[in-house]
Amino acid sequence: MSVSLKFAAEPIRSIIVVGGGTAGWMTAAALARSLGPQRPSITLVESDALGTVGVGEATIPPIREMNRLLGIDEDAFVRATAATFKLGIAFEDWRAIGHRYFHPFGRIGAAIGPLPFHHYWQALAAANPSAAGALTDYSLPAAAATAGVFCRPSDDPRSTLSTISYAFHFDAGRYARLLRQRAEADGVVRHEGRIVAVERGDGGHPAGPMVRAIRLADGGELAADLFIDCSGFTGLLIGDAADNPYQDWREWLPCDSALAMPTARTAEPLPYTRSIAEAAGWQWRIPLQHRMGNGHVFASAFVDREAAERVLRDSVDGKPLAEPKLLRFTPGRRSRAWSGNVVAIGLAAGFLEPLESTSIHLVQSAITRLLALWPDRALAPPDIAYFNRATASEYERIRDFLILHYHATQRDDSAFWNHVRTTAIPDTLASRLELYRSRGRFFPEAFDLFMEPSWIAVLDGQGIRPERPDPLATGAIDTLADVLPRMRAAITRAVAAMPRHGDFVAGLRDDPADGV
Repeated sequence: MSVSLKFAAEPIRSIIVVGGGTAGWMTAAALARSLGPQRPSITLVESDALGTVGVGEATIPPIREMNRLLGIDEDAFVRATAATFKLGIAFEDWRAIGHRYFHPFGRIGAAIGPLPFHHYWQALAAANPSAAGALTDYSLPAAAATAGVFCRPSDDPRSTLSTISYAFHFDAGRYARLLRQRAEADGVVRHEGRIVAVERGDGGHPAGPMVRAIRLADGGELAADLFIDCSGFTGLLIGDAADNPYQDWREWLPCDSALAMPTARTAEPLPYTRSIAEAAGWQWRIPLQHRMGNGHVFASAFVDREAAERVLRDSVDGKPLAEPKLLRFTPGRRSRAWSGNVVAIGLAAGFLEPLESTSIHLVQSAITRLLALWPDRALAPPDIAYFNRATASEYERIRDFLILHYHATQRDDSAFWNHVRTTAIPDTLASRLELYRSRGRFFPEAFDLFMEPSWIAVLDGQGIRPERPDPLATGAIDTLADVLPRMRAAITRAVAAMPRHGDFVAGLRDDPADGV
């Protein structure tokens, strides 16, 4: 079948990214770096008058891959963004008031036999709990975080230090500026302006509704072949509720508000994020070089803003450096993240509370997916459909992981906890829990972001244990009683050899080299 000239399969010649911040500038920088010397023109449109919504100060390990793609030296990145290192997240008061567990990055344990490590630990724990110890005793990042130490992984695969996995805490505003520098150095053009109208085509394109141009407050008009919507919650280009409905997930994730307030740092920065459960939500503590990031994520149906702010103010350490900033959101996602010639990335595509620091990663994964399905001007509908299915699945997998934290709790001390503990969960999560409760089995599914070690750490931390160990693991109990203590001892020795996290960061900060 011939293709009409109007929709000819010609290369994309021009791209407009609407919105700056981390999402917009990361998208622009990645496209400029990845599309080669014959790349389309890339223009980013933003307005200084509108500002941006920060997408987080804590990340997960794949952020290092994006920085490598962009050619950003890691030491220079740490200095430019006032970053510290992150080995995981400590969850306090989630399972019960006074209980604490740790979700570490990277693997837990080592290869023993054909089964994943946690099966062998569960078998020994069922037979001899004192010999087994805690699950995270077999994670070097968890042990290092508890001790307040850090180093980068060893290149020697035989070394216990090779098992370190890490991410960062950083100043999101400074990171956006760093991304802008990188993007503009690679040819991206920034256009200052406030969008007042979106000119849409007359329909008929097989890929869906098309945007022809955007009109600015100064009367100017900008047209492009492809538009990237990084305009935040407003989603200026991706389509209204009638054309592209928003799926509201407050049924399972009732938190819909957050207050953020920076304070002066009063102690050495910890190499992990703290997540502290409260009566109607939770608080974060994110240590940076120059300050502490604090916030209270809460459900407005269970507590009002004034009470939530009192909880935040009463619990922080250090002098407040600014007044609390309120952010309202609806957890969920757009039905289609790609519609016609518009691709929504970041908050324009959806939002999930930052409980597991996924906001920036969702930007990164959307960029990676777009590059893998890079279109021509014909905009192949099968490619767009796949992008949307993959994006939907990724959001839903993360959604289920977040619901797990709330659902698997023993807390009954407030209306909020009674609600999240007893609310029916999605079938996708229920089937995973049923499988795990039986024999401790977990199998990854397509588009999972969090893999087996993360799920097992949270399941165990929240108190969900299998009814029986895997039968293939029970036959190795005698061997396990000898092997597992030696694993723990190796981790203890590795932790003893690592420098204090604060000293490691200070060593990078004092380095005068600029590698960005």
